[in-house]
Order: sequence, then C-alpha cells, then structure tokens
Amino acid sequence: MERLAQSPTDPAFVQAPWAFYDRVRAAGPVAFWEDYGLPVSARWDLVNALLRDRRFGREVPPERRRPVPPHLAPFYAVEAHSMLELEPPRHTRLRGLVLRAFTSRRIAALAPEIALLCHELIDRFPAGPFDLIPAYCTQVPVIVIARLLGVPEERAPDLLSWSNAMVAMYQARRSRAVEDAAVAATEAFVAFLRGYIEERRHRPADDLITHLIAAEQDGERLGPDELVATCILLLNAGHEATVHTLGNGVKALLAQADPAAVLGEGAVDATVEEILRWDPPLHLFTRHCYEDCEVAGHAFRRGDEVGLLLAAANRDPAVWPDPARFDPARPVRPNASFGAGLHFCVGAPLARLELRTALPILFRRCPGLRLAEPPLYADLYHFHGLRALRVER
Repeated sequence: MERLAQSPTDPAFVQAPWAFYDRVRAAGPVAFWEDYGLPVSARWDLVNALLRDRRFGREVPPERRRPVPPHLAPFYAVEAHSMLELEPPRHTRLRGLVLRAFTSRRIAALAPEIALLCHELIDRFPAGPFDLIPAYCTQVPVIVIARLLGVPEERAPDLLSWSNAMVAMYQARRSRAVEDAAVAATEAFVAFLRGYIEERRHRPADDLITHLIAAEQDGERLGPDELVATCILLLNAGHEATVHTLGNGVKALLAQADPAAVLGEGAVDATVEEILRWDPPLHLFTRHCYEDCEVAGHAFRRGDEVGLLLAAANRDPAVWPDPARFDPARPVRPNASFGAGLHFCVGAPLARLELRTALPILFRRCPGLRLAEPPLYADLYHFHGLRALRVER
C-alpha cells in the first residue's frame, strides 16, 4: 500500500484538495494517508461498496474503545446515543423511530414555507456588497430545521453557536480549546433541549419533537437521552451540510454564463445533483472493520479503520467523464455526498428540497448577482465550505 503525506490544514489543500485525491486514486484502490494514520480510498466503486458493506460500520468494536478523557465526558455522553455513531440493532431501532416522525410527506409540505422564508431573507439584503453565507445560506436551513423540530427560531443564533462548536470536534484543527468549547456547547444544548422536550411532553404541538416523543415501534419509544441526542443530531446535521452546499453551489453557479437557465423548471434537479457531486460539504467519512476480510486486495483486520473520501469518489473519472468540470447538464447518477447503505443521510430529502427551492429563488430575485471578491474556503476539513461569499447585486 502506497503511503502518502498531506496535511489537511495546509492552506493549498484547504482551497483545492483535488490534486491530492487524484494521487490517492492513482496509488490504487487503497492508499495510506500518513497524516490521519489510516488507509483511505478515493475510488467510487470501493467507496460505494464499503458504505454498504455490513462488515464495516460506524461503531468502534468494544476491544478498540479507549477511555473517554474526563474533560470530554459530556460530549461523548451525547455521542453514545447518536444513531450516526451506532450500528444495528440500536441503529435500526433509533432510525425506525425517527423515520416515523421525519416523513417524506412532512418534508414535502415545507416547500411553500421554505420559499416564503427565502423571499423574506432576500428582502433584507443590503444595497451594497455583503456576505451571502450569514445572510442567506446559513439562515435558510437553520430556521427550517428549527421550525420543523418546533424549537423557537429566535434561538437560531444559539443553535448555530452550539452546533459550530460541537462539529469542530471532527475538524482537523481540533485542539484543547476546541474541545473545551464543544463541551460547553454540549452542556448548554442538552440543558436547553431537556427543558424544551419536557415542555412538549405536557404541551404537545404539531412539530417533530412532539412526534419523536410519541413515536413508537414494537412497544418501544425513544428514551430521554436518545431524544436529546437525536434532536441534537437533527439540528446539527439538518443545517451544517446545507449551509456549505448552498454556499458552494452559489459559487459554482456564479461562474456560469446564465445561472437562471440551469435552475429553471426541468433543469434544477440535475443542477442540484451536480452541485452535490462537484463540491460536496463532507469529504471524509470513516468506518470500522468488524471481521478479518480482504477487500480490493487489501487485508483488513477486525478493528481497523478506513477513510472513505466521498468528494474524491464523486470525481472518479472512471464514472464521470471530465469530472473536474462543473456541468449542470451532466446526466444524473448516484453520488456519495449523502452516503449509502444503513447510514444514508435521513435528512437528504430535506436538504434537496432546500437547495431546489433556495437557489432558483435567489437567482430569480437577484439576476445581477456577482462576486464582490474572490471566495475562499474555510479551514474546516473534513468538511468543505466557504469562509465567506461576498456578493453584490
């Protein structure tokens, strides 16, 4: 296995990781990323296969689990009940209960409300140059997920602050200061949700938290810790990735001769899928091996961890001709941006709806939208999103 070195916080990599991904892909089905200390794959066929392979999963095998440092106990107490980090049978039970509340019908019914919100946000745009990320890309998904769950949207700044601090735990720039901030955010988030969930137990409403409380499968319901962890996961995942995708998508569309044309009726779905393929919000997703096996010529042992380079798989030339080119007219085929298999993103339908709604409205309302300065990506790896997107109308 070829060993490759590349710092994920290197400024050049942060702005354009694609050359390194090409090196990984050229090295074979699996290469060893020295900076992470794990084998990784950048090839679509293997990434897709490992996402679906039940010999691999998210939960760390018991014999490989390390004691949680005392200062991180509150953070990992929540993670212990997050379905993103679990495997069957707990994952099956939690996901089934969530899907009973998080129905496609409920998501589809949000379309008019999302459209109205987009228009309201655009009405508030300033006259001069401004940053579209906090003005639009952040507001749409965080307000939508807050409304869907039933959390007061005036708490959106708190939700954003807590979420950003917690998600930083998965970024390459993690430090003790980042850890302390994540723990403080976790404790505040948990305290807020416990109080709000208790209120909803006594005063049910037509919102997702109420439906999660009521959801039942085979006589079981979500326990108090599971409810809190699930709400945190839905709030964090429900906006974090969409913020990045909206920003990355607007950046890509502004380089097109006629953005409105590729966002018209009949074309918008393909454009959204190309945005997700070409510049996705999540680049690295790890899995653990549960039994000794050989995959693509590489021998995995129980407990080994493997990194799946989702963004690299989306640009595999064996699947997508001229993959580095942003092409809204490209024929749609599955990409890795929402994962696959048991852990396929529960929120994918909501994210797609937000993108299909927010992007066309933005370019219809602001046909002269243009960059006020070149946008740069933030140091967020293994996420990938813009530090700012300064535009003018």
